[in-house]
Amino acid sequence: MILTRREHDLLGDRDVPADRYYGIHTLRALENYDITGIPISHYLPFIESLVVIKKAAAPANRDLGLLSEEHAKAIVCACDEIITGNLRNEFVVDVVQGGAGTSTNMNANEVIANRALELLGYEKGRYDILHPLTHVNMSQSTNDVYPTAIRMTLSKKMDVLIAELKGVRDALFDKGKEFAHIIKMGRTQLQDAVPMTLGQEFEAWAVTVNEDVQRVIEAQTLIREINMGATAIGTGLNAHPNYAPVVTQYIRELSGIPVVLSENLVEATQDTGAYVQLSGVLKRVAVKLSKICNDLRLLSSGPRAGLHEINLPPMAAGSSIMPGKINPIIPEVVNQVAFKVVGNDITVTMAAEAGQLELNVMEPIIAYCLFTSSDMLARACKTLRERCIRGITANEDVCRKMVENSIGLVTALNPYIGYEKASEIANLALKTNRSVYDIVLEKGYLTKKELDDILSPENMTKPRTFYHHQRHE
Repeated sequence: MILTRREHDLLGDRDVPADRYYGIHTLRALENYDITGIPISHYLPFIESLVVIKKAAAPANRDLGLLSEEHAKAIVCACDEIITGNLRNEFVVDVVQGGAGTSTNMNANEVIANRALELLGYEKGRYDILHPLTHVNMSQSTNDVYPTAIRMTLSKKMDVLIAELKGVRDALFDKGKEFAHIIKMGRTQLQDAVPMTLGQEFEAWAVTVNEDVQRVIEAQTLIREINMGATAIGTGLNAHPNYAPVVTQYIRELSGIPVVLSENLVEATQDTGAYVQLSGVLKRVAVKLSKICNDLRLLSSGPRAGLHEINLPPMAAGSSIMPGKINPIIPEVVNQVAFKVVGNDITVTMAAEAGQLELNVMEPIIAYCLFTSSDMLARACKTLRERCIRGITANEDVCRKMVENSIGLVTALNPYIGYEKASEIANLALKTNRSVYDIVLEKGYLTKKELDDILSPENMTKPRTFYHHQRHE
């Protein structure tokens, strides 16, 4: 027989399991929202942010003469226990829910209130002593608590993503240095273009990742603007006139996150533009990482019937039927992460557009998508760096032979032997299936020393002001 306690809400009475710290509002949410199967406790930084807000509100209300010292202390102590890891399994509502996040806020209020009651020496459910809404939720509304918790969580997640992106960037730069001496054929539209170094290719990827680091930092700054003190719609109804700046300062001190209070709380309560901006940046990161992974797959294709310019580290047997086959599984999984992030961005866009008048009730799905995208991208970056990029090796001879055999080599020779002779060599190479390198030597247009000098890495990677064809012509 399960022991219960009776609680009451707007809809009537319900029996809540006596050993649970959540209450009737959370119980109803459990019944209403079986959507993703993922409880909010899955996102520990979100629970920490939510509880930090409650911890900040208690002393703010105490300082303003609204909450007793005894109640404030009990609430803070309960919050501290949760922040350090206790009662996490009491945060049970589904991450996707109706009500603009009200059930999440109620869940936090009830758990904190019931633990605070125990600390005061009372049984759970004695709301006549300390009430989840009257005391724990004092001067607050879901409409300022919930988005503030989301924004604080996203700020933390961007710290993680930024660190992982920097790791990918640095790994690519390291490979750029390692491969700086290796000549290869550059390609446009999958056709031979002009020679370059393999190091330049990796360095370009590093630079593009570093650009995204800067964009994430910018988006992180925007997401740190909060609307605490707005209460229901931004007018601050039921809050002390000085509550907003006081609670914001407490949040800043307790969390270490440099949040700033919005200048217009009515605007801030309904506006989801920062989410759209951040989602767009995450999509940008995903698209560019996926492009790099496409390139890695192409350059490592083969080993006999592909480009085979680089080798990705072997991570697993590639086939249940083809012995010896190794697949580019790490770039493939990053590609799939990118597809998910792009899909999440569409959802965020639609949810942000669906806001009506003074509130956007679709923030739960926005939060779910942004949490998922940022977590998946961070893990994908770590996987890509540790299990792929760092172990890449180059097939230097393959790269060199492709340059020497490529028709595109004549473009690099054009400034030295002139356009007409370069065209002649290109046509002859195509007709005879011989290398440009050999034909140039046979024709005597350049000596082997001159040709090797032109193809040296230091001369292929920057413009030159001296053109040999002026002597030859």
